[in-house]
Amino acid sequence: MAFSSLFTLIDDIASILDDVALMTKMAAKKTVGVVGDDLALNANQVTGASAERELPIVWAVMKGSFANKLILIPLALVLSAFLPWLIVPLLMLGGAYLCFEGVEKLLHKFLPEGELEENVEFNEQAKVKGAIRTDFILSAEIIIIALGELTQADLITRIITLSIIGVGITILVYGLVALIVKTDDFGLFLMKKGRVAKNIGQAILMIMPKFMRALSVIGTIAMFLVGGGIFVHYVDFIHHFLEQYQLTEGWISNLAALVVGIVIGAIICAIVLPVMKLVAKH
Repeated sequence: MAFSSLFTLIDDIASILDDVALMTKMAAKKTVGVVGDDLALNANQVTGASAERELPIVWAVMKGSFANKLILIPLALVLSAFLPWLIVPLLMLGGAYLCFEGVEKLLHKFLPEGELEENVEFNEQAKVKGAIRTDFILSAEIIIIALGELTQADLITRIITLSIIGVGITILVYGLVALIVKTDDFGLFLMKKGRVAKNIGQAILMIMPKFMRALSVIGTIAMFLVGGGIFVHYVDFIHHFLEQYQLTEGWISNLAALVVGIVIGAIICAIVLPVMKLVAKH
């Protein structure tokens, strides 16, 4: 009897693990686009930091990302069980913030006062806080997308799968970010070696500044793609309008999401920035 119960338990565990593996694979496929955006955004967060502070910044943001997951995963499970209607409005609120932040970055870059911002000393604490806020929104998007693939799964499978997705993506993203930001140090290391290694090191040192600038651009575009994509998917009249003109398929759908993200961000900036200035004066 005891052996029978044990074998039944093992069989149940094996069945759950099979379900988890399948669901994790499906959810990971759905979230890969947002993970790419997450990587592009976070790799740019250390731009302007001294070499010795790069990894501590990445580590601080990674810890914040784990804290975000500890909040978001239970919250997503509770909302899906008791307040499923609230998930989409919260997701749209996060998307609106990404669009706003993206347009604000463009304004800082191209307006005269934005040029002055570039001379401001690197503020590590502000960078970390900003990165964790952005990670919170992207993490919410990843978890909601993954949760959408788990609607038919039981509670245990959902908890384990979301935990694996959350931990795995965090380690993957910030591990890659750490590698990217320390590549220039590897280039300097190679410069001290033989002729071939020295040439490789020189090439790395030439490429990395351009690569980081490219990541900055990609990160801003990613904000619009993710934020705009949320509005395209969840606001019916926007979705139907784009669908009417066949703008919801293939690469053109990404361009449509980009434009929607910029428009949404511009509208929010036009409302929020004057209010922020008015509040600051008082």
